[in-house]
Amino acid sequence: MPIHKTTARAAVVLRPGAAAIEWVPCPEPGPGQIRIRIEGSGVCGSNLPYWEGRPWFAYPGEPGAPGHEGWGTVEATGEGVTDFSVGDRVAAISSHAFAEFDLADAASAVALPKALAERPFPGEAIGCAMNAFRRADVQPNHTVVVIGIGFLGALLTRLAAETGARVVAVSRRPFALEIARAQGAEVTIPLRDHDVILERVTRLTEGQGADRVFEVVGQQGPLDLAGELTRVRGRIIIAGYHQDGPRHVDMQLWNWRGLDVVNAHERDTAIYLQGIREGIEAIEQGRLDPTPLYTHQFPLDGLDAALDTMRARPDGFLKALVTA
Repeated sequence: MPIHKTTARAAVVLRPGAAAIEWVPCPEPGPGQIRIRIEGSGVCGSNLPYWEGRPWFAYPGEPGAPGHEGWGTVEATGEGVTDFSVGDRVAAISSHAFAEFDLADAASAVALPKALAERPFPGEAIGCAMNAFRRADVQPNHTVVVIGIGFLGALLTRLAAETGARVVAVSRRPFALEIARAQGAEVTIPLRDHDVILERVTRLTEGQGADRVFEVVGQQGPLDLAGELTRVRGRIIIAGYHQDGPRHVDMQLWNWRGLDVVNAHERDTAIYLQGIREGIEAIEQGRLDPTPLYTHQFPLDGLDAALDTMRARPDGFLKALVTA
């Protein structure tokens, strides 16, 4: 039987750079919805613009926003829900997961198998990696460059290496390059000197350039670099989150080389869920293990510290989880 509560704790972003815990009405699932007792939620790079402040955001934010990498246990079901029962452990596509409870459409949730019991599972983030990798179409004979080794870049490095591709990891942080090597990168290059990176990749590929380049930083410089590193008829996969103004690309170069350009940010819930299911399968099969990449954990009332830590990216940081 579901536990009946009238109020629950939720983090609220009061204004840029300030969050607090508030007691709010416990959400009740409507038709087709489930209420999830949140175990935790990942902190995503897309949370930072909201935390830092942009003119298009309104404050204070809604309770639990902008947490969207939540997982937990179904505590109540709405009318018409047949795929889930109280007690099922799930990951869901929702938007208020920095809280004790969140609502999600049952059609936007994925059941977590017993093999993942007790293990954190920020499903949306893992699904993003799987979907971006699928669209990259990496082949065993490819040279793959991953620019930016955070959580997503590390997962992409592992997936490409497991395919049999030669992976070149590029990152500013020595710690991240060590992680990339542990995930299967054959070559690691500091993200410092544009010309040095270009020269090394050119030499590694006998002047051809990389078959696939993942841009995972979300800044203009790495986007420029991605274009220069990609071979004729190669593919750039833009997985970095760009939300601080327009970007400019060298269309003369991109056009001359006939590059395929993939914006790897999905907006179709069904595709998100497909990626989450593929991530579960990869973890069960041992092809992927995200656990070592969860480097920092914060309680719900430490959301401000979690977001500040992600912004600062201190040595040793890859992925923060906020646990309820």
